[in-house]
Amino acid sequence: MAIGVFDSGVGGLTVHRELTQRFPDRNFIYLADQANAPYGGRNGEDIVNLTQAGCERLFEAGASLIILACNTASAIALRRLQQTWVPAARARHGRPLNVLGIIVPTIEAATGLPWTYEAERLGEKIEAIDVTGVFCTAATAMSRVYEIEIDKRREDLAVFSEPCPGLAGLIELGAPAEELKVVVNDHVDALRRRIGRQPDKAILGCTHYEIVADMFAAALPPGTPLIHQPTAVADALERYFARHPDYDLGQAGRREFLTTGKPGAQSGLVARFWGAPLTFNPT
Repeated sequence: MAIGVFDSGVGGLTVHRELTQRFPDRNFIYLADQANAPYGGRNGEDIVNLTQAGCERLFEAGASLIILACNTASAIALRRLQQTWVPAARARHGRPLNVLGIIVPTIEAATGLPWTYEAERLGEKIEAIDVTGVFCTAATAMSRVYEIEIDKRREDLAVFSEPCPGLAGLIELGAPAEELKVVVNDHVDALRRRIGRQPDKAILGCTHYEIVADMFAAALPPGTPLIHQPTAVADALERYFARHPDYDLGQAGRREFLTTGKPGAQSGLVARFWGAPLTFNPT
């Protein structure tokens, strides 16, 4: 058995790398749905159906717990899968199974509060003293999940999402650094103009963006804190394991990389981020 990590492409490797470092003895299976990437511009039903299909492949491959290392899938598909599909999958496979997302841990890290916390509304207007910028796909921005969920917990935080259409695709294809820097700089500047000033902190709300986190850090004012999803997810998963010891996740440290797209070596950009050449196998 294993932990499954699912993404539309290579962005989820940022979460996968952090998880394998945090839990080196666990077995991991990574699945990239590169045949259908990117998800950010797709409609909701497409995203739900593709995410469900990917999770089923991972369950069939031996995963017991799946991390949706994709903000778009987490924002659009996760709740429906947990409510209507995962219970049937447990019965079908006859073992404990679950699918978790990455938005809940990110919001916990951004607010410093547990997911179960909701701010008491006193009826008084509170002027936001901090502004959080969220760089994300168009689908995640349209869901307004970060604005809604952070506002439930912290009335003193204002959230502005900046959709970055096409950026995940460029990263997936291994675009040159010069081209990526121009796109990142443009989106950081667009967010600044919309807010009227620079954000106090920023969330990289697409796991692909973590691959070019240094470019976002360079485009933002020096010292602007970045909420890093891989670290937040690993922290949350450590707490989850303590509460749920019933999952069989293997102890052999096995690593497997699968793709629905063209198998083989990944781009030079991915190899540099990963620290070594990385090859995906067909599924």
